[in-house]
Amino acid sequence: MLGLDSNQIIATFKLLPGFCYMSKAKKSLTTGQRRVFNTIIHLIKRNGYPPTTRELAAELGIKAPSVHEQLNRLQKKGFINKQKNKARSIEVLKRPASSIVQTNSAKFTQIPVIGEIAAGLPLFATENYSGKVRVKADISRRGKIFGLKVKGDSMIGSGIDDGDIVVVRQQPAAEHGEIVVVLLGEEATVKKISYSGDVVRLIASNPAYSPINVDVREDFRILGKVLTWVKKENI
Repeated sequence: MLGLDSNQIIATFKLLPGFCYMSKAKKSLTTGQRRVFNTIIHLIKRNGYPPTTRELAAELGIKAPSVHEQLNRLQKKGFINKQKNKARSIEVLKRPASSIVQTNSAKFTQIPVIGEIAAGLPLFATENYSGKVRVKADISRRGKIFGLKVKGDSMIGSGIDDGDIVVVRQQPAAEHGEIVVVLLGEEATVKKISYSGDVVRLIASNPAYSPINVDVREDFRILGKVLTWVKKENI
């Protein structure tokens, strides 16, 4: 026995580098912090990698500085760790007891499927309503959302197969590495977008397809970002 009471032990450990002590009250999450934390879990499960601060802000419908502040508080409370000035560095360290995201009871809605999109060579782009597909209701609240049926195999490395339906949010820009739907003249395709200096390329997730340079093309336009996709066996 050291002969120290709990307050003395805590005071001793406070002297150690990096030690952070928090009372039970300080470890609990506020409603806002819990919402941010649950959204982090949801995006990691959906995408397979941590979100950026900007992606969290868009998902939550709040401004990036507010998200940044909540992330700092989550880190101080020991629920996450993130590296300064490094994108996608959020690491979940632990979960509060009631933070498990409920997926079985999630509400669903339907979005329109407006045609086909090439995952291969660009496909002639026509908007042709071809039914609806069921998605989680929270997705439909993120802007103008629509579905496109994939034709081809250039995105199989990302898990998008021929016959799947990509769920797209209409937007005119995207970040490096995101999967996008783009228009090249009158042809449309789905690819990852890559920025390297002034060079903009569309990258397939299949080595059989070469990158497409689009920075010098005046007819290049981003139609939207792929948020998720529905497998053909679940349609």
